[in-house]
Amino acid sequence: MGWIMLRLLKFLAPYRVFVVLVVILAFVQVLSTLYLPLLLSDIVDIGIVQGNPSYIIRMGLIMLAVTGLGGIAAIGASLLAAQSAAGFGKLLRSGIFRHVENFGPTEFDRLGNSSLIVRTTNDVMQVQQLVNMMLRVMIVAPLTSIGGIIMAIHTNGRLALSMMIVVPALAVTVYVILGRGIPLFRTMQTKVDNLNRVVRENLIGVRVVRAFDRQAYERERFYGTNADLTQVSTRVFQMMALMLPFVMLIMNWATVAIFWWGSLRLSHGALQVGSLMAFIQYFMQIMFAVMMVSMMAFMLPRGQASALRIWQIFDTPVAIETRPGQPSVQPLGRLTLDQVTFVYHGAEAPALESVSFKAHVGETIAIIGGTGSGKSTLLNLIPRFYDVASGAIHWNDTDIREVSLTSLRSHIGLVPQRPVLFSGTILDNVRYGNLEASESEVRHALEVAQAWDFVSRMPEGLYSLISQGGSNLSGGQRQRLAIARALVRQASLYLFDDNFSALDSRTDAALRQALRHTIHDAIVFIVAQRVTTIMDADRIVVLDDGRLVGQGTHHELMDTSEVYREIVASQLSPEEIA
Repeated sequence: MGWIMLRLLKFLAPYRVFVVLVVILAFVQVLSTLYLPLLLSDIVDIGIVQGNPSYIIRMGLIMLAVTGLGGIAAIGASLLAAQSAAGFGKLLRSGIFRHVENFGPTEFDRLGNSSLIVRTTNDVMQVQQLVNMMLRVMIVAPLTSIGGIIMAIHTNGRLALSMMIVVPALAVTVYVILGRGIPLFRTMQTKVDNLNRVVRENLIGVRVVRAFDRQAYERERFYGTNADLTQVSTRVFQMMALMLPFVMLIMNWATVAIFWWGSLRLSHGALQVGSLMAFIQYFMQIMFAVMMVSMMAFMLPRGQASALRIWQIFDTPVAIETRPGQPSVQPLGRLTLDQVTFVYHGAEAPALESVSFKAHVGETIAIIGGTGSGKSTLLNLIPRFYDVASGAIHWNDTDIREVSLTSLRSHIGLVPQRPVLFSGTILDNVRYGNLEASESEVRHALEVAQAWDFVSRMPEGLYSLISQGGSNLSGGQRQRLAIARALVRQASLYLFDDNFSALDSRTDAALRQALRHTIHDAIVFIVAQRVTTIMDADRIVVLDDGRLVGQGTHHELMDTSEVYREIVASQLSPEEIA
């Protein structure tokens, strides 16, 4: 576990100067703390016992100066440690975000969206707090302990023998409790993930939950997960709560023993009062350092568990990414699918098998088929959300796996099956496809997408605010804004993944008419369920159970493809077919 924390500490590198200053200031703080009992001993044994007021005043002023210096050092070290830890947390979150941005669907499925959110927020906070404590406690505590032991031996070697029993006893107590606590902290973080997943699913699917009257079931599911987390948390904190009483018990016993032994030596003249007072203060400093380590023990297991979970993100390789030196894509002339086969991880059968066809600039290619036939999968392979298992997809004559991923996707305008909008204005959401687009270009894209009518009626027009996820818009409105976002990109290849099903027939027809008159120098792929949406496409590709079973125009397929005829017959009346 320690090596994981060491690897994560690379994010602390930009604050190395602050860390060095923290060490120096902590050293000054410890020296001042260790020097004070020695001064107090001299005040008692020389100033008070010998009746020397001037010596008492002089040494008292020195004590005030040393205390002030130690206080300034402690404040400075705390401020710099807090700033370093906060900066570490910021850089760590940024590093996680940058790495996760490169993830594809495979990596998200492996780690889980809910778990990634918890790791980026809660786990980073735990590690950040651990770093803050390490910069303070893990520097001050060892220095105080070592210095205190040296000064205690210097003050009275006989009394110092008592620490040979106390310190090992404390170390064993902390070790035993930590050994039992660390596995429980790991389990607790997993339970936090589960709770986050249940809450997230319930919030996202709130309409489905209410539509099927499953509130009681969801409450029970939440209560069960919450109870699991509570049970583990209770065991963890009960175990951690045992540490303080045990430590205090050992410290109090040791203090009583030192007073008893010290008083005996004092009565025999083998020890002076000031030396006994100094020794007790050194002993308390050592015990205070042990207490700080014990406090650290509360955070250490959870911080280590969080560090492991964070490192699992960095340790997850990105399956699809640009390799150094890969060229940019050239202007698109044709797109070729050559014996493309794809299998989802863990699936028993391929989602696509030996699919081959070509598409040329200016063509509209429609893809149709039954549920689970592989339509959306085919579209997801083109921008390389997944990579083919065998075969190849060629951009002109180049395999898309051999070109820059950023360059490839910059030439693609994708409208996903489920439209995703972001909080902000309509203008911001449409410009998401092209940050350089002017307002006139945005308006043109909205007009082509049949969205300008409802946008222009909104109080603020293009500057009207969209709620998170577009919750203040209808499904059709969200779909049309997503289409406009792809159109403003002015791409070489457009991928429409079943985006017309949320539109009424009139809007569907108007949108397709506008697309045909607007897009001339690009290839358009349209996945659709409705036959009326794709009847006028230049070519229709028919998929059935992952296999290409026909391609051609509507009339050609009516003569050659039984699967296509069945789809048409299921949607249109005989009169409409005729």
